[in-house]
Amino acid sequence: MRVSYDWLKTLVDVPADPHDLVREFVRTGTEVEAVDVVGEQFDHIVTAQVVSKVAHPDSDHMWLCQVDVGEHHLNTEGEPTPLQIVCGAQNFNEGDHIVTALVGAELPGGVLIKKSKLRGQVSEGMNCSARELGLSTDHEGIMILPADAPVGMPFAEYLGTSDTVLDCEITPNRPDCLSMVGIAREVGAIFDCDTHIEMPTIATEQGAPTADELSVEITDAALCRRYVARIIRGVKVAPSPEWLVQRLAALKIRPHNNIVDITNYVMMLTGQPLHAFDLASFSEQAGKRRVYVRAAHEGERFVTLDGVERELAEGMALITDGVRPVALAGVMGGADSEISDTTVDVLLESACFDAGRTSHTSRNLSLISDASIRFERQVDERGCVDVANIACALIEQLAEGQVAPGYVDVYPAPCTLPELELRLPRVKAICGVEIPVAFVVRALTRLGCTVVEGNERLEVTPPSYRPDLVREIDLIEEIIRLWGMDRVPAQVPAAKNHIGGLTAEQHTLRMMGRLLRSCGLNEATSFSFAAPGDLERLGMSADGRGCAVEIMNPLVAEQTELRRSLMPGLLQSVAYNNAHGTQQVMLYEIGELFWGREHKSLPRELRSVAGVFSGTAALDTWNQHHHELRFFDAKGVVEELLTQLRIPKPRFVVATGEQYSFLQPGRAAEVQSGSSVLGWVGEIHPNALRAFDIDTPVAAFELNVELLLRLAQAQEQYREYSSFPSVDIDLALVVDEDVSYADILQRLHAAGGNLLADARLFDVYRDPVRVGKNKKSMAFALTYRAADHTLTSEEVERAHQKLVTKVCRAVNGEVRS
Repeated sequence: MRVSYDWLKTLVDVPADPHDLVREFVRTGTEVEAVDVVGEQFDHIVTAQVVSKVAHPDSDHMWLCQVDVGEHHLNTEGEPTPLQIVCGAQNFNEGDHIVTALVGAELPGGVLIKKSKLRGQVSEGMNCSARELGLSTDHEGIMILPADAPVGMPFAEYLGTSDTVLDCEITPNRPDCLSMVGIAREVGAIFDCDTHIEMPTIATEQGAPTADELSVEITDAALCRRYVARIIRGVKVAPSPEWLVQRLAALKIRPHNNIVDITNYVMMLTGQPLHAFDLASFSEQAGKRRVYVRAAHEGERFVTLDGVERELAEGMALITDGVRPVALAGVMGGADSEISDTTVDVLLESACFDAGRTSHTSRNLSLISDASIRFERQVDERGCVDVANIACALIEQLAEGQVAPGYVDVYPAPCTLPELELRLPRVKAICGVEIPVAFVVRALTRLGCTVVEGNERLEVTPPSYRPDLVREIDLIEEIIRLWGMDRVPAQVPAAKNHIGGLTAEQHTLRMMGRLLRSCGLNEATSFSFAAPGDLERLGMSADGRGCAVEIMNPLVAEQTELRRSLMPGLLQSVAYNNAHGTQQVMLYEIGELFWGREHKSLPRELRSVAGVFSGTAALDTWNQHHHELRFFDAKGVVEELLTQLRIPKPRFVVATGEQYSFLQPGRAAEVQSGSSVLGWVGEIHPNALRAFDIDTPVAAFELNVELLLRLAQAQEQYREYSSFPSVDIDLALVVDEDVSYADILQRLHAAGGNLLADARLFDVYRDPVRVGKNKKSMAFALTYRAADHTLTSEEVERAHQKLVTKVCRAVNGEVRS
């Protein structure tokens, strides 16, 4: 539902800043998908003046015009100069003030204005009619402005269309909010203010009564709960006034003529769909026109307003004149009964069709309209007469129609409103807060409910336009929604022997465990005791891990020390599983390490998280074979862990040196964040594996939990999503073999600046002949995107060339041709 802010201001007092209302909408359960400024559709469209008009040399009906657009077209010296435009309209002269679309403008309907040639003459824009601008259906000629209209002013500024439109996502249970009046009531309830809704009224009724000329029959009440019909005679079909067109345009409804526009306007105002028929298209039987609501026959065919012949299924609701169909009930009218320039008398329909039948019809025919959306969610059947009267009053005012006295109203089973009992203690128990009774009464009243106060309870009658309020709990939901969940104090639920909850650190540790398990690892718990030579057997240096902490009375002769790494214990688990026939091993452990300190009575205790990967990710099947778990599988798990913990600026640096001798060269990385070393990830060296009696490859990682906890962020910093399109460019660089991916990636982002949104490596190619000896080609997919505008090809070219130059210079590389 698009909500015009200027229109809403006429119905209820709203905040000066639309974003204040957006925040309140979101708080109370109405999501706002976008905030649009009306007038953006007139970008590159300006007011102009015809300087000269001469006949086209190769056409008998086109004109070669020189059009002054002010500062929007300058010559080489920077002075305003007229545009040359070829125009086929006949209704303008030299000196007329007009509306011109410049090159680059996009008119309603997706028409893009380009520099072109028409019959050999250059045309640098287009002179626009009101229809081409989406302001009316008038296409007799271009739009002529008053003689005092300025030249070169943006057309949106000239029109004064400074409206702001909120694109609201209305949930299916709130059909009342699919109207401006419904939104106004919602605003009044949120801000506790009165609405000032004034509806037009019929001035006079004249001529023969509607009931003397029209009869209505509903064959099945399941098709239509209520049908109200009125007749308006002597209408003058014409373009709608500017204020009406602007309000419809803000809601993205294309204008047709004053009669159709009025029905659309009233639908958006009240939420009640209306349909206007040409009364003359209804056959006359026994001196009366007839409206006959029936179910369609299987295979029956009908041509809708869009000119498409559709095959109907049995049960779809039809409006007929007793002889032939004239409309698909609740979905779309027929081509033979629409309002045209020759229409004199109008039959106005205000009905309430069955929600299920309407949904079935619109979806089976792939024909979803503004009317069907509202009927599917249930319209207010009690308001049919009032809404019809509003539309008649507007037709009387804007089309000089004569409203026939009375109306025909077929209402087989009038609805009754539920009477609900609201227990105030129940409100407190459900909401968890003492909400003042005065607020409860006021909130429900502003929503349209009738409230009668009693002793510890309220008698509440919901309005007919709120079909979702049928139980006590529905009323409580409305109360707490308007009160605000943020105003409910947080407290621990009452319970016996309640001793508190988990700390933030405990929550993080449990989250780490859940994440690793979700990646396919199983939790292992090994002894904190270790054999004296475990680190040496693995090939892991003891530097930086303190001295061994010896156990005075070990339980096992081989385990006389406290562990200084989790890896030996996990590798022993891999060996144990392999020895017992389990080749697929994926384990993790979060545990304590003990690093002894000289001349200290107690060791340094810290926590570590480690994992091992051996075998394949899953067992092979007849049609699918899985790869062995290697370095990138372990690295992927580490990356996911760092991402979920929101560790800032993580990176993987090639692990070299004696301290990583237990890892395979070229398949090992040091995990860093800023200046902190979080740990390592890589494939265990074959020598280390043989020392643990393992004969299959093992990838592993080990990270410092204390650093992870310290660097982890509870919330991710908000980054606004850019709605502007991106530009993708592939770049292949030939570099020396020792240049790392991390180094190139860092330099790409540094050189790309704010425009480089993403850089992804998708290919590495080596060939001594084509690429060069000790060289490799690394291909990156680069994504350029601006946060505040659509990039031009020139901007992208400049940014990309700058990036290529800087990166090639930094890594001594070249672009692969």
